[in-house]
Amino acid sequence: MTISEKVAYLKGLSEGLTLDTETKEGKLFSVIIDILEDVGLSIADLEENHLALGDEIDELSEDLAQVEDIVYDEDEEDEDDEEYYEVECPTCEEKITIDEEILKSGGVQCPNCGEKLEFDLGEDGCGCGCGCEDEE
Repeated sequence: MTISEKVAYLKGLSEGLTLDTETKEGKLFSVIIDILEDVGLSIADLEENHLALGDEIDELSEDLAQVEDIVYDEDEEDEDDEEYYEVECPTCEEKITIDEEILKSGGVQCPNCGEKLEFDLGEDGCGCGCGCEDEE
């Protein structure tokens, strides 16, 4: 039984008892029942809005999931295309992972000790400067 139904039952009960609304008690009960009726209607409206908002949130969640699939799938494809290289700093001997863009830029500062590391790809592009055509 919903709150509105309970208030309607209470209202019918008070009418069946033929409460005298001219007495102080009768007026009080009449006002209380009217207020309860308003509260019951407000709660029913809130429940209806709650369900509607829940449906809208579900739709938005599905739309967001589709957008995430598109965005993150593209990012994953981009990441899969990138090549990473591991180099060792001659000063601190720490291994550093760099991508092809940093390698082609010619150098980078070691994040561990601050030493400037320079890369010479030469004409062959292997990075070892030996003249071979192998890539790391």
